[in-house]
Order: sequence, then structure tokens, then C-alpha cells
Amino acid sequence: MKLTIVLTSTRPGRIGKSVADWFHEYAKSNPAGFEVGFADLQELNLPLLDEPNHPAMQKYEHAHTKRWSEIVDGSDAFIFVLPEYNFSAPPSFVNAVDYLYNEWNYKPAGFVSYGGVSGGIRSTETAKHLLTTVEMVPVKQQVMIPMVAEHVSDGTFTPAEIHEKSAQTLLETLARWAQALQTMR
Repeated sequence: MKLTIVLTSTRPGRIGKSVADWFHEYAKSNPAGFEVGFADLQELNLPLLDEPNHPAMQKYEHAHTKRWSEIVDGSDAFIFVLPEYNFSAPPSFVNAVDYLYNEWNYKPAGFVSYGGVSGGIRSTETAKHLLTTVEMVPVKQQVMIPMVAEHVSDGTFTPAEIHEKSAQTLLETLARWAQALQTMR
């Protein structure tokens, strides 16, 4: 099974890269039965949805959409590294989800959220609602990082013990869901 970690922040100076790098390394060292991949929405550079056809038709005209479709279609589960912007998920995340439909169906999703005092939990809650509309199964276990800036020094995120314990629980839960949902795909 393939797990793809998706870094959703595309902002200049983003702190999410350090969080995503930590989680990516953690997941590769503790794979819970997954082959671990990584996708950075900043590198994918998806413009605001520009496909003329409905995503469910899968009649993609643009190379960036075809590349994104291949990444999502080839994955069995996802971890979204998600900041909180204005009490919600970032627009880059919403746009990336909206590009596709069938490729998301019957796959589990987890979150590594970060932010200020709430640790991105409100962002996660809005993201879960969106994911259920594309037939995904968001799990309740997650890694939540409040006051994220306190854990970053010289561009490197240093996790607390609770972050690592949460990461392991998340990976194990996601693996169980990915196996269970395989038969539906």
C-alpha cells in the first residue's frame, strides 16, 4: 500500500515544510506497512481549477492535472500536512481536492495540523467535511501541533514526545483503514 504525504501550504516562508519533512522522515522510519511518498502542492503548482470538464469525467486537458491525478490515483491513503488559515483549511488544499473526484474515492485520510493555540484543529474539521464529499474516509486520529513556531529552529521541526506518539497512532490507524477500504476500490 502506498501512503502519500501532501504538504498543502504554498505560502512564501511557510513553516509547514519543516513539519512535513519531519513527518515524512518519521513515516519512512515507521511505515506501518506503507510505501511512503511525498507531494508538495507548491511544487505541483496547480492553478485555480482550470479544467473545463467535471472532475468525475476524468477528461483532463492539462499536464498539471494529469500529473496530480497519477499521484492521487496511485495512492492508497493520505496524510495532509495542514495549516490553519482564518479558522479554516488553506485554499491550496481545497483547490487540490477539487481538481479530482474518482481518484480520491474510498481512501482514508489523516492530518498533521499545525498553527497557533488551536494547533490547526479547526482547519482539520473543515477539511474533513470536504473530503467526505469526494468519498474519502477521514480518520479521527491526528497529529496536532499547537504553537508550532516554538518547535522550529533554523528551519527544522523538533517534535515533542506527544507528536511522535500521535504520529505512530495515526499511521497504524490509517493502515487498518487502507486495508479495509481496498476491497471497495
